Amino acid sequence: MARTHKKLTFTDYVLKFVFITLGAVLMAVALELFLVPNHIIDGGIAGVSIILSKLTDLPLGVYLFFINLPFLLLGFKQIGRTFAFSTLYGIGIMSLTTVLLHHTEPFTEDHLLAVLFGGVILGVGVGLTIRFGGSLDGAEIVAILMAKKTRMPVGQLIMIINVVIFIIAGFVFGWDSAMYSIFTYYIAFKLIDIVVEGLNESKSVTIISSEYEEISQAIIDRLGRSTTFIQARGGYSKEDTQMIYCVVTRLEVAKLKAIVQDIDSKAFIAIEHVADVMGGNFQKSAIH
Repeated sequence: MARTHKKLTFTDYVLKFVFITLGAVLMAVALELFLVPNHIIDGGIAGVSIILSKLTDLPLGVYLFFINLPFLLLGFKQIGRTFAFSTLYGIGIMSLTTVLLHHTEPFTEDHLLAVLFGGVILGVGVGLTIRFGGSLDGAEIVAILMAKKTRMPVGQLIMIINVVIFIIAGFVFGWDSAMYSIFTYYIAFKLIDIVVEGLNESKSVTIISSEYEEISQAIIDRLGRSTTFIQARGGYSKEDTQMIYCVVTRLEVAKLKAIVQDIDSKAFIAIEHVADVMGGNFQKSAIH
């Protein structure tokens, strides 16, 4: 029998929209009080909106809402009803806040400070919105729809879109502003990763060794992390063996490698980044 979809509780909905609201307000603050007054733009639809607002003198919030809207409706079937509604709500709050802040004096006129603080605030705002199931820019939806037609990766399409936007910004605001904008986008991009994935970055480790039982027990005893055996067969040796799989924090990687190499200096170790860890038994056990 198929499991029924677990519905969000009232508290879940309240938290969801509180943090989406906060994220949308932070992005509006970053745009109107740091970036736009200093002729620095963001990527995506926000960047296009800033350029059009400069050329036509219409409020930024008008463009943010109405340019995002058709892409949101176009991608409704691709992103789902809940995500679409959350995104529409976030974009609406962001647009309204930018209109309210449109005539507010900027916090700074120093370009470097605007890049640093604007990029950080922007990244935190977008990251909070994404973490709680929404989005503040339709560029991702555009990239998803284009990827289905062109078979190009979504990330590559987003990069191409933003490169074009920053080149146009160079002609409109000057090349210094365009270069400042690239740094702002990079800072925001990194902050989005931190907010969405958290600071406790995890690594997945795959170990291949004939001493798999001893290594596994040493990881459990000396690191306090559980391990999993995966049945494998050597492509060259044709011998059956067991691979060890475990997940550790970034700070435990060096110690894990030392444990493995102390037991088997020829062991094969593959380490990969893990975006998130949920379920299972990732809690650290007592070391003995």
